Amino acid sequence: MNRSVDRAIDIIELATQNRGGVSLRDILIKTGMPKSSAFDIVRPLVKRNILREIPGKTTLYAPGRQLYFMGNSYPESLPILKILIDRLQETAEATHYNTYAGVLENDELVYAYKYKPKKSILTAAGLGDKKPLHCTALGKVLACTPGAVVYRNDLMELIQYSPTTDTVRAEPVLIVPAWIMKYYILDLSPENSFIRWLVGQGFTVFCISWCNPDATQAGLSLEDYRKQGIMQALEVINTIVPDQKVHANGYCLGGTLLAIAAAAMARDCDARLASVTLMAAQVDFAEAGELLLFLDESQVAFLEDLMWSQGYLDRPQMSGAFAAIRSEDLIWSRATRRYFLGEPDLPTDIGVWVNDTTRMPARMHSEYLRGVFLENRITAGRFAVDGRVIALKDITVPIFVVATESDHIAPWRSVYKTALFTDCDMQFVLTRGGHNGGILSEPGHHGRHYRTGHRAPGAHYRGPDSWLAAHQPVAGSWWPEWGRWLVRHSGGHGPARQPGAAGCGYPALAAAPGRYVLVP
Repeated sequence: MNRSVDRAIDIIELATQNRGGVSLRDILIKTGMPKSSAFDIVRPLVKRNILREIPGKTTLYAPGRQLYFMGNSYPESLPILKILIDRLQETAEATHYNTYAGVLENDELVYAYKYKPKKSILTAAGLGDKKPLHCTALGKVLACTPGAVVYRNDLMELIQYSPTTDTVRAEPVLIVPAWIMKYYILDLSPENSFIRWLVGQGFTVFCISWCNPDATQAGLSLEDYRKQGIMQALEVINTIVPDQKVHANGYCLGGTLLAIAAAAMARDCDARLASVTLMAAQVDFAEAGELLLFLDESQVAFLEDLMWSQGYLDRPQMSGAFAAIRSEDLIWSRATRRYFLGEPDLPTDIGVWVNDTTRMPARMHSEYLRGVFLENRITAGRFAVDGRVIALKDITVPIFVVATESDHIAPWRSVYKTALFTDCDMQFVLTRGGHNGGILSEPGHHGRHYRTGHRAPGAHYRGPDSWLAAHQPVAGSWWPEWGRWLVRHSGGHGPARQPGAAGCGYPALAAAPGRYVLVP
């Protein structure tokens, strides 16, 4: 995506240097970019009035009435540029990010300039590095809840955690994290580990740890992630914990995939789920947050070309988009400390995790971006599993949905739409915080609150704003609320279960956190 931004600025510069206008042919010759790429970039520039068309035998493009910095997801840089416009190169090297300047006369852009520093802002801020920071901490300081890998295939490892109570609930819990990041966002430090807390509540907990795919796995599909991930995990769990249904919990994109799997299971009369929990997970993407600013048809086409050329979407290419959404927290504060104040980053647990992204296989991520995100097929009745369309309204098991008040990736009103497309028993919780911080809301966390409301099966739909007005905040963490809900939908107790079932073909293969989470 940064490459697309650079190309847009190149076109703007070329137009400002040729006041009479520049043709598409001139753009291709001067920039060397493919015709399709140039046209895909020029169109939105014209639409936003950054460039204007001069009709004629050959269409020319001249500066439009609006100056638009294509890097506007980093607005904190603009005051620096205005003050130091005569020292753009110095500023660029100081901030480690492309520096742009423009001059307006009568609301018309008459000049634009870009300087690209030797070291990018993402590198300076520690995002997109080739190797994750403090990876030696995994299993010792982070992701250190005791357990064992009880199953491994090419796509995932399944971890079963060691019990800390003498007895456990009959039904086990399966956690499905997003494949876009490492699973240990839910098992950070011991004091804020969601998984450790859940084990302590007397549940047998399993968690998927996705692989970090390379170019040889470019052909992995979204269906592979469903079958070899969620469905295979259920097969293993049903063997280790026989004759029991499973509470399934999906976080972020893992929740989207879980919703797909649950709908397909309901359609096929597969009754192995006891309940479904969706944490900061969307099933409808019409209001999908600030990622809509980055992902339109042209951007997805660009990403598809990029992914198929290398087999995957790499860490730096993805971390740039997510960092831009929260640029104040993830980029500028870190860059300021590092460069201007000479202070190293504080080694926070979530900071390590943010830097530890995974690659995404070309085919799977293309199917997600185009079919799920852009075309919104899940709720449009156009998403097929095994050749047949699924419908979320087929799900009959209880659903617990968690959204966070200031989520920029999965806005709470978008997450709330689960209520619009399902008819089952549903508990909706809106908690304070963002996409990660709101979920990591351990008991005792200062300043936390949440709202919760129940919808009976078949009840009339209530809009999000009406729901908000009817439910007052409750002080504290939402975790105990979810724990009580799980208990209400669980059976009795039984003896605690140690990881694995060697006699059934699933011995403990390795200690948690396993092998895949360590792959850079």
